[in-house]
Amino acid sequence: MQAAQAAPPDAGGTGFDNAALAALLHREGLIAQPRLTLERLAGGQSNPTYRIACGAQQYVLRTRPPGQLLSSAHAIDREFRVMQALRDSDVPVPRVHLYSEDLAVVGSAFYVMDFLQGRVIYDQSLPGVARGRRAAHYREMNRVIGALHRVDYRAAGLQDYGRTGGYVARQLARWSAQCRDAGMDGNPALAALAEWLPHHVPDADRTCLVHGDYRMDNLVFHPTEPRVLGVLDWELSTLGDPLADLAYHCMSWHIPADLWRGIGGLDLQALGIPNEQAYLRWYGESNGTHALEHWDFYLAYNFFRLAAIMHGIGQRARQGNAAAADAMETGRKAVPLAELGWQFALRYGAAGR
Repeated sequence: MQAAQAAPPDAGGTGFDNAALAALLHREGLIAQPRLTLERLAGGQSNPTYRIACGAQQYVLRTRPPGQLLSSAHAIDREFRVMQALRDSDVPVPRVHLYSEDLAVVGSAFYVMDFLQGRVIYDQSLPGVARGRRAAHYREMNRVIGALHRVDYRAAGLQDYGRTGGYVARQLARWSAQCRDAGMDGNPALAALAEWLPHHVPDADRTCLVHGDYRMDNLVFHPTEPRVLGVLDWELSTLGDPLADLAYHCMSWHIPADLWRGIGGLDLQALGIPNEQAYLRWYGESNGTHALEHWDFYLAYNFFRLAAIMHGIGQRARQGNAAAADAMETGRKAVPLAELGWQFALRYGAAGR
């Protein structure tokens, strides 16, 4: 029988020698032969992500970018930890197999998890789904975030995964400082939110496990069923406020479809997609309606956070040091997003909050 051969160095243009990874996975019993192929996956822009294949066996490799990084950035060890903790919960996650900080393998820290064969849906109007089945996809998405917020994080061993209480205030302090440092010229709504939000943080502040970037395209749906097989991209997960997490997810109902990943302005009834009120009612049926009277604040906060991120991308693009080719266009979205946030702030204030 011919001896198995390791993959050639840097097969697939990964920038590292695949042979060391193949040898490790073979020793761990994850692949039958010490050879593999790697394919860079779309998404995972922050942490390079690859599909591993060895015959019929498939996994996902997620790595920390090489080079000097902030200690808190690209925390793939946290991603590995939270998915491992959720393995037997009602929150579907890929099974994780190993985490390593051995730089001799792929040049940076990494982990390996199952590859989920399913659908990642980017267009939230669900054009490829029959009208009568669209609501079921939204119901399932709602079920999963509700299950996440009900996780007993202490019993899951995540009691030190973040600080309890004060989540929104800390986030506001961080993003407001970054906006002031970068300058907010040309975006008066962003400046107004940075000033207004810290003075209106609601007292109602619960703590639970939050995803931090929960949206449809961070879910893998079953190939044919309205069922989530796994929640991906846990880089921003921590202990935080469940309504802040939910409101980030629900910004989609307010972002125009032609602006950025939204369903705002679409005929939801004709599409068979629930409106925001129905979606919040579903969440309340499973998790309660704590502090929903502050919903407009939470939306204003999340629009500010998203606009601040895009404002920073635009600033870096203008300085000539943004990585993405569409960074300038992304940065321009900061103005309309901040303006949407300011409308929610005004509505919250008008209600006497």
